[in-house]
Amino acid sequence: MAILVTGGAGYIGSHTVILLKEMGQDIIIFDNLSNASKEAILRVERIVGESIPFVQGDIRNKDDLSSVFEQYDIDAVIHFAGLKAVGESVSKPLKYYDNNIVGTITLCEVMAKYQCKSIVFSSSATVYGDPETTPIKEDFPTSATNPYGRSKLFIEEILRDIYVSDTSWKIVLLRYFNPVGAHPSGTIGEDPLGLPNNLMPYIAQTAVGKLKTLNIFGDDYDTMDGTGVRDYIHVMDLAMGHVKAIEKIAQFTEVMTINLGTGNGYSVLEMVKNFEKASGKKVPYTIVPRRAGDIATCYADPSYAKEILDWEAKKDVYTMCKDSWRWQSNNPNGYKEDV
Repeated sequence: MAILVTGGAGYIGSHTVILLKEMGQDIIIFDNLSNASKEAILRVERIVGESIPFVQGDIRNKDDLSSVFEQYDIDAVIHFAGLKAVGESVSKPLKYYDNNIVGTITLCEVMAKYQCKSIVFSSSATVYGDPETTPIKEDFPTSATNPYGRSKLFIEEILRDIYVSDTSWKIVLLRYFNPVGAHPSGTIGEDPLGLPNNLMPYIAQTAVGKLKTLNIFGDDYDTMDGTGVRDYIHVMDLAMGHVKAIEKIAQFTEVMTINLGTGNGYSVLEMVKNFEKASGKKVPYTIVPRRAGDIATCYADPSYAKEILDWEAKKDVYTMCKDSWRWQSNNPNGYKEDV
């Protein structure tokens, strides 16, 4: 099967490409490199032992996308490409709606033109908004507390409407929780541009000395220690969820909405302690005001993924922290050369 991976040079995309290649799939990576590096693709190629076609382009550009579908006979798309920083989405909502929503509409238009109607969409647990209870099941009410989450929610609805209009589409919406960790080789991992928006790279960059202190956004939430609780999932487990979705997508006769999480919630301070244990490094932190759009607690009920995809997360929080530290300590400046 030939699979187009949009955002394939990014954090989750690059790890998914490795597993897809190991499963014998033909992969084409499409990425604009706005928050990714060509070096990530080169390292993925070293890991899998072969070159991977890469097209640099923007999902909002029909010509960019059409050139890929003209050149390759694409069977399915895994759609990661999108902006993903909650804080930035609050301050720049139009940027997120343009990139994420317009980009997905353009992608689907081009897919339809070339009769490619199978898509696995990278959605997010943020579509549940601030849930009344946890763990979160797929049939929970949806809402959003920030434009990033709202863009994911809108895209889900757009994809459902596409299916209603044409039931030959095969659509899987993967709502995942908080990806962390890195490939066990330590050669690829999360390398955000600028100050990290996600917890684990922030912790890791503080531990390696790149940042002076970890900012913890709020310690007055209704949780065990006052800091936010999230369901952290190893990126390799998450990548395997996409592999399973692609393997089974032809069997589905409706739009499939599936949580990918561990079912366990850890607070920010618990993650700091686990990381210190895994790395042997002290992580200094400072409590700062809450961040706009954040909620207190969010973790999954992953049982449906087990039932439908025969998938479950297998790596524990210590392994997540250990692999994150291996990546960060081997690459203190990420994919950039040491400076």
